[in-house]
Amino acid sequence: MSAMDQMYQQLIMDHARAPHGRGLAAEFEGESFQVNPTCGDKVRLRVSLGPAGEARILKAVTWEGEGCSISMASTSMMTVLVDGQALAHLETLAEAMNQMMHSRGQGVSDEVADLLEDAIAFEGVAQFPMRIKCALLGWMALKDAVSKAQAGDNRPAHVPEGI
Repeated sequence: MSAMDQMYQQLIMDHARAPHGRGLAAEFEGESFQVNPTCGDKVRLRVSLGPAGEARILKAVTWEGEGCSISMASTSMMTVLVDGQALAHLETLAEAMNQMMHSRGQGVSDEVADLLEDAIAFEGVAQFPMRIKCALLGWMALKDAVSKAQAGDNRPAHVPEGI
């Protein structure tokens, strides 16, 4: 294993052990609950948005979840990456992550790598199709929660017991 692979593996494990954004905020504008049916990973994610307008931002992302280190670390890194970003930029970040996850491990452009910052650590996961959903679970929840917040739907998501 190369030094870079070891560094990325350690970064994923660090985020899985001490995730950022973990712990649901009491106040939120949009919430999503997502499950990976393949392996049972679960994430419940809440967002708060800045004032409506051209440069509306994502004020806060909080979450709870259970699952493999890949899904938990990816959600943690995503939280760091998107917190405080303009909503218009979220789609660019999500598309970059999606592009990387569907690259089959063939790599991504320097531009995509720069956009993803530490989340580039998941590039190797793209070689394992069964793990792609794990890495994208938090991103799916983010997209859904932001969409609900923008639509004014701040009802809590239906969450089975245990999350």
